[in-house]
Amino acid sequence: MASTQPYVEDRHLLRRVIEIGVRLALVVLLALWCFQIVRPFIQPIVWGVIIAVAAQPLFRRLEGALRGRSRLAAALLVVGALLLLIGPTVALTANLVETASELSGNLREGGLAVPPPPAFVADWPVIGDELHAFWDKANRNLESTLRQIAPQLKGIGLWLVSTGATTGVGVVMFVVSLVIAGALLANGPRAAGAARGIATRLAGDRGGQLTALAGATVQSVTRGILGVAVIQSLLAGVGMLAVGVPASGLWALLVLLLAVIQLPTLLVLAPVVVYVFSTSSMVVAVVFAVWSVLVGMCDTFLKPMLMGRGVDVPMLVIFMGAIGGFMLDGIIGLFVGAVVLALGYTLFTAWLQETAE
Repeated sequence: MASTQPYVEDRHLLRRVIEIGVRLALVVLLALWCFQIVRPFIQPIVWGVIIAVAAQPLFRRLEGALRGRSRLAAALLVVGALLLLIGPTVALTANLVETASELSGNLREGGLAVPPPPAFVADWPVIGDELHAFWDKANRNLESTLRQIAPQLKGIGLWLVSTGATTGVGVVMFVVSLVIAGALLANGPRAAGAARGIATRLAGDRGGQLTALAGATVQSVTRGILGVAVIQSLLAGVGMLAVGVPASGLWALLVLLLAVIQLPTLLVLAPVVVYVFSTSSMVVAVVFAVWSVLVGMCDTFLKPMLMGRGVDVPMLVIFMGAIGGFMLDGIIGLFVGAVVLALGYTLFTAWLQETAE
């Protein structure tokens, strides 16, 4: 009788292991299935959460002005954001498409002409002589110059097509993200409680503290870096549209990219200013040059005003997040990558400090 007891126990143990394995397999299968279903919405959901966290202070003030009507406040915030951002973005994108179409037609018909280079370009250090000579050659014989740089133009053309496509998709994704952000803001207490609950399950008693730290990091990066970059790119794009610069949408996109990765936007605006001086009247060119300088310098006072007492994140982290996100997911990835990597860096640093203590 005693000899059969271990055998019975082994059978019960084996049965229990099989049951646990089947349950785990079913849970994993269900989780993978759910992930496949929601995968197309992950990016707009993440960006919607980021927008909701960043807009929380403004939403609270608007909600107070509306006497606690949170849904109305969220709706007004979403509509206002759409009017302020989507309109200029669509205009710049349409300008980019129109300019590309005109450029293609002019190249086919041979009607494309390059204005002569200003004399002062030759006086620029390092690149002045070569740039003036190349520009003058393009002015005298554009077809020969284009054949000389044909491989580079092909690569730029492919990049433009890809960028135009991702920009259009990015605008749609941003609209969806704004709607998601509005829904989260309208249900703020429930969403905040869910975030704290998840953090508590993952980090124990420090869950609430880490949630607050994550919120401060998101607000700091989105308002102080991404928000300033968007303002600079929109102001630059509006200025270029006003003076009739070709491909204003492309130049504004480049300004946005440089602003996010914390490089001087004048690297893009300076050549545009030179072009305006060579094609427009002196008054228009001077006004645009002053406007471009103001756009390039506005981050010096906008960042402290918008960032407030945020969390310090190294610029290298922002740079890597922005570039990596842009390479991975296009325009939306430019923003999401910077915020997510900054958030990961901040939480990892907090964990290291806790371990050291």
